[in-house]
Order: sequence, then C-alpha cells, then structure tokens
Amino acid sequence: MPAPTDLADRYGAPSPRRRQALIGLSVVVAAAFLGWLGWTIWDQSTPDARSDLVGYDVVDEHHAIATVEVRLADDDVEASCTLRAFAEDHSVVGELVFTPTDGTSEQDVRTERRATSVELLGCTTPDQKRPR
Repeated sequence: MPAPTDLADRYGAPSPRRRQALIGLSVVVAAAFLGWLGWTIWDQSTPDARSDLVGYDVVDEHHAIATVEVRLADDDVEASCTLRAFAEDHSVVGELVFTPTDGTSEQDVRTERRATSVELLGCTTPDQKRPR
C-alpha cells in the first residue's frame, strides 16, 4: 500500500502573500462600503427641510386652515411645501403650494367644495427632491 501523500506536496500550497492580499482587499472593500453606508444614513437623516401637519380646521365650503410646523436646516434654505384638501369622496378639492418660514404657521387652503381632511405632502428644496 502506498504511503498517503500530503495534498500540499501533491498540488502545491497557496502563496501566503495571495491570502494576505485577499484579506487586505476584503478589508478595504468593507471599509469603503461602511463609509458609504454611514454617509448615506447621515445624509438621509439630516434633510434641509422637515415638516409636520399639526392640525387643520375646515372653516366653510371654500376654506380650510392648516397648521404646519416646518424646520429648516439653515436660514438661507429655499423650500416649498404642498398641502392638499380632500372631500368626503376622497377627491382632491384644493391644493396649496407655499414657501415656508422656520416654525409654526397657519395656511389657508382654498377649496372648490367642502373639504373633510387636509394632508401635508411635505416640503422639498432644490437639493432635496423627496418631500419630508
């Protein structure tokens, strides 16, 4: 019976430098990915403009007043916010696009008929396309 042979003797052992290069490359790729992930999380969590609908009041057949709170990252941020008024049948009966100021404000939404609810779609800036 022939003596068992070591596979490294038979096929050759992998170079230790090759393994070190693979580990180094893996570390660099992982670091780049984690850096990108951290930047993306930070960028998405700190928008230029954030807004909340505090409340609304349907005044009459053609008016609804919405109270909106807007937080702007800087004083020089140019934002626009959109409010929509809906009727009982869920159709849009009024829309208002306004330029907000930092803080709480009341906005008068004119409607074509009686509204039952008002929704804040959010605020956008030239650098922030998704409403918030």
